[in-house]
Amino acid sequence: EVEACKAIGREPIEIRVGTDALAVVMSTENDFVAALTEEQLGKILIGEFTTWNQVDPAFPAEKIEVYSPGADSGTFDFMVEEAVAPLTPNAEGKADTKLGEEKLLGLAGAQFSEDDNVLVQGVTGSPYAIGYFGFAYYVENQDTLKAIAIEGVEPNQESVDAGTYPLARPLFMYSDAKIIQEKPQVAAFLYFYLTNVNDNIVDVGYFPAPAADLQTAMDAVMAAIAK
Repeated sequence: EVEACKAIGREPIEIRVGTDALAVVMSTENDFVAALTEEQLGKILIGEFTTWNQVDPAFPAEKIEVYSPGADSGTFDFMVEEAVAPLTPNAEGKADTKLGEEKLLGLAGAQFSEDDNVLVQGVTGSPYAIGYFGFAYYVENQDTLKAIAIEGVEPNQESVDAGTYPLARPLFMYSDAKIIQEKPQVAAFLYFYLTNVNDNIVDVGYFPAPAADLQTAMDAVMAAIAK
């Protein structure tokens, strides 16, 4: 995207606005899974583990039921990049996201939906089901869902800020200094957005960006305005 912008004379300004975290979830009726490694999660998603006792011999020999966002979802893409592609290397031994997508989409019995509410209903319907989606949907349904720790780390503000939760990703907006200068409404919007973002971001299920990153974003916008 950066190269595409440069090709048309745009120099994108990166504006950090928050952090999203994917929640790997199971029903609160599940009483045997509290944490998974990224490798265990990836092997579940590519069908290398099909029953829970394959994940851990202490778990019951019950079929794993997978609920996943569809291929049009950025959440799907992120999960493939983080947990699946490292287990589907190409001929050079590098993580292959295309092969990872094919493996996940071809997982026998998996249910895919672009509607996170459908995924919530599927996961809550069985103690042997597992799914993933944005943290916001976990928060809305934490009376019936539990978030699984990944690599021993639970998704929360502290782990997201520290960068220790593996399935977290920064959220950005982008603009261009020339546009900010030529269009005062863009400058006004960006200033308004950054001034108010932390008052609203938790309400939609995201985490606030670290204060230093938010200040850096504001400094970049103000510098563009001043040019």
